[in-house]
Amino acid sequence: MLLLAGAYFLVPLVASFVFTVHVPGQGVSFEAYTQLLAADGFTESMLLSLGLAAATIALSLLLAVPALVAVRLGSPRLRPVVEVMCMLPLVVPPIALVTGITTVLRWGPEHLSRTPLYQTFLAVQDERFPVVLVLAYTVLALPFVYRSLDAGMRAVDVPTLVEAARSCGASWPYVVLRVLLPNLRASLAGAAFLTLALVLGEFTIASLLGFRPFAVWIVTISGAHARMSVAV
Repeated sequence: MLLLAGAYFLVPLVASFVFTVHVPGQGVSFEAYTQLLAADGFTESMLLSLGLAAATIALSLLLAVPALVAVRLGSPRLRPVVEVMCMLPLVVPPIALVTGITTVLRWGPEHLSRTPLYQTFLAVQDERFPVVLVLAYTVLALPFVYRSLDAGMRAVDVPTLVEAARSCGASWPYVVLRVLLPNLRASLAGAAFLTLALVLGEFTIASLLGFRPFAVWIVTISGAHARMSVAV
């Protein structure tokens, strides 16, 4: 069974590698890898995706950590409500989400052109760093961030840690930053890596909104540089 599972993952990887290095009529060539860094748009799209991932991770954790701590300490009965809200993105197709985003972005300039919010609508769509993608990715990442942090908090006696720290005179910021977060390192790292993978691989929303992060760049070059796109 383990051999079958290993073959399931390894065979496609090996086949992809062979496709990238074997050129019919020429033999073995590593051009797909050596020319990757010099490829038009590679560096820009990769840096954009990494920046979007960093912002999404920061925003997701900033929203999820205080909410979960507050629910666990103050209102345990609200936990099912918070869980359902965080899981909702799993049942909403990305195409439906991007349709709603597009509708709002079109509605804003038409109705808010004479208000200060008009510049905000333009700023969140800046191609150099589209904040609208950060907001959309944060919504998509919430289920994974929630599950990772919830599992970590279940393994830690949060009320006891908080009570002990508070009884010693620690402030709430100190409790969160120096007591809780160090005990949630594994969960925070798991949430961050899952969010990073989601942002690097997300194509639908970015493509339909007209932006060009890493996933869109790969699809764009796949026609003219098939081996390079597979190598990535």
